[in-house]
Amino acid sequence: MDDGADTGADTGADDGSPATLMIAAVPIGRPDDASPRLAAALSEARIIAAEDTRRVRRLATALGVRLTARLVSYYDEVETRRAATLLAELRAGHDVLLVTDAGMPGVSDPGYRIVAAAAADGIRVSVLPGPSAVTAALAISGLPSDRFCFEGFPPRKAGERARSFAELAGEPRTMIFFESPRRLAVTLAELAVALGAGRPAALCRELTKTHEEVRRGTLAELAEWARGGPLGEITLVVQGAPARRAVGSPAEAAAEVAVRQQSGLPRNAAVAAVARERGLPRGEVYDAVVRARSHHPQ
Repeated sequence: MDDGADTGADTGADDGSPATLMIAAVPIGRPDDASPRLAAALSEARIIAAEDTRRVRRLATALGVRLTARLVSYYDEVETRRAATLLAELRAGHDVLLVTDAGMPGVSDPGYRIVAAAAADGIRVSVLPGPSAVTAALAISGLPSDRFCFEGFPPRKAGERARSFAELAGEPRTMIFFESPRRLAVTLAELAVALGAGRPAALCRELTKTHEEVRRGTLAELAEWARGGPLGEITLVVQGAPARRAVGSPAEAAAEVAVRQQSGLPRNAAVAAVARERGLPRGEVYDAVVRARSHHPQ
């Protein structure tokens, strides 16, 4: 990743007009998905903050756009300090165009900090809408789209990931995740344990690109397929938990958790699975497990 800023055209003197931070979505695969408005914004921009300046140059070339802007690299490792620099430019009356490698800035990509800082400072923030892997995957998944939540990338550490998935076991909305190909098989297997092996899901790979692929099936089926080591950008869509009528009491659920723990399932995963299957709040099942342990310490 390049660091620093490239020297291009001068940003121009402050003419007294208020500055605008424009956050612009860029194609997630095919350059020709770009809108004429995006091409015009790239052509006219005086300052472009880009997650990777090399990629925005390639996009401009593909669109037949000549960049005259000063390019500023704006990626995760430098986002905090570069946000302050860009905010100073905006305060001086200089417009800034913010783009990411693919999709919409701020959605699992740099952008949140400068948008929040600009808004807090009373600076106008505008959006140039466009492609998004989140909504594209949701639309093509065939899963309920009336209510959904975006979970981004799951935690990398196993313990944090297990806790996160356990908390999502009863989530009724369709869930959307990003995941690295090298961690995909493990993530799917752990989701199958926490949410249920039969939970419907859709795995979207390389959306809008030459090798676009959408595989639909249960979490267990997709986990088995992912063991083959798929490549490319991955967006996973998982159906929310079905509404269930409570079955049994928390105390009975706690006893079932104990049985599953004896078979080797971690406590949090066992609590999540039993709560889901019985239609009980996870917190109630967990509290019952804690009470049972205090009455019968091992």
